[in-house]
Amino acid sequence: MQFKSLWQACLLGGGLLSAAAPASAQSTSKYPTPAGPPRKKYMFAQKDPECPVVANITKNTDEDADVTGSYTRVCYRSPAEMLAEIDELRRIHTWADSTYQRRLAALPPGGALLLTIHRQGAKNADPASLTLVARTKDGAEVYTATPKPGTGRFFGRDLYQAQQAVPFVKPAVPGPYLLSITDNKLRQVFEYQLTMP
Repeated sequence: MQFKSLWQACLLGGGLLSAAAPASAQSTSKYPTPAGPPRKKYMFAQKDPECPVVANITKNTDEDADVTGSYTRVCYRSPAEMLAEIDELRRIHTWADSTYQRRLAALPPGGALLLTIHRQGAKNADPASLTLVARTKDGAEVYTATPKPGTGRFFGRDLYQAQQAVPFVKPAVPGPYLLSITDNKLRQVFEYQLTMP
């Protein structure tokens, strides 16, 4: 008799848990955290030597990330840097004035985030599988972007590289900002700290 009541209690408890599971499985977040393996983090954010505005929080650009095909690098380029590059290209290539004006018109006023990813396989090197979200210290979302679709170029071994400049709209709220890049194919989140001038 006790065995039967214990069995009924287990079935009832299991039924309640399975009924509650779908409700708890749904995320309330607009951009849920992927269920892939978590990224290793630095004890302190590591400044990028080529881009002083960006600091890595998760280990995104080390040798292990390159071997596993999860290398993800971000660099902020200010409008002044991009204008200097356009002027230099105009001088080198002797562009017509219409080409120069077209490049000036395409210049994003808030600068751009230059994304560089190395992935295993050409299909995985599509920048459109990334979602960029910048938040303040308080967690308020101030910037969201999805890069344009593209394909990677062969980079060596079995890696493919994709690079894209994503226009950045400088938030009105003062920084620093936490930039999270979610890779839907790797199911991982890469984190950076942006300290805008």
